[in-house]
Amino acid sequence: RAKMDALRLDADAIWARERARPEISAPWILKVPYVALCVMLDKLFDETQPVQRFWFLETVARMPYFSYTSMLTFYEILGWWRRSSELRKVHFAEEWNEYHHLLVMESLGGDACWRDRFLGQHAAIVYYFVLVALWLISPALAYNFSELIEGHAVDTYGQFVDQNAELLKSMPAPRIAVEYYEAADLYLFDEFQTAREVRLRRPQIRSLFDVFSNIRDDEGEHVNTMNACQREDSDISSPN
Repeated sequence: RAKMDALRLDADAIWARERARPEISAPWILKVPYVALCVMLDKLFDETQPVQRFWFLETVARMPYFSYTSMLTFYEILGWWRRSSELRKVHFAEEWNEYHHLLVMESLGGDACWRDRFLGQHAAIVYYFVLVALWLISPALAYNFSELIEGHAVDTYGQFVDQNAELLKSMPAPRIAVEYYEAADLYLFDEFQTAREVRLRRPQIRSLFDVFSNIRDDEGEHVNTMNACQREDSDISSPN
């Protein structure tokens, strides 16, 4: 617990990382709420609350995949669009991945505060319906917004890992992380990594450093998939 309390996350350094990498192209109608959301996170969680911030992020991060599978199913029921049926498998695997990120944060005490649970769960409800409405306007816009959010998650986890490397290496991995990343059946783990060859990535979890490094890499895979989903010439399908 003393080591957990010593973990830090510099919000200014996260913004510096974002400015240093190639910009994700998006219209102002998405950039404005995106920046507002990131600023809100900075205000809600100071540098001494990284795990609480991650718990909030992961609670909200599951919602896009719920909304996308809902809308793909709805369109298929109406007979409008069956072309992307396989994409529902990929989105389910992405949600399953984010769900395990959430379980990791809960195992580290990220949901201990009533305020954080209240804000995170209510924000998730709002976010779900916002993305459903956005999908009705344009699926590409919905995926573009998720790409922005996932890109911010990569920067956030990347900064956290680099800033706390030695401390994280001295701490054991939660059991749920070991079970997820080193399970005998990694079918769903492979399913969301559409930019990789199947079975190319097989993490070894020896410390909390490995856990957060792999979560960072997972978010990078989500960025790649969200980007591909916006291109009309891409055929996103199950890697298996």
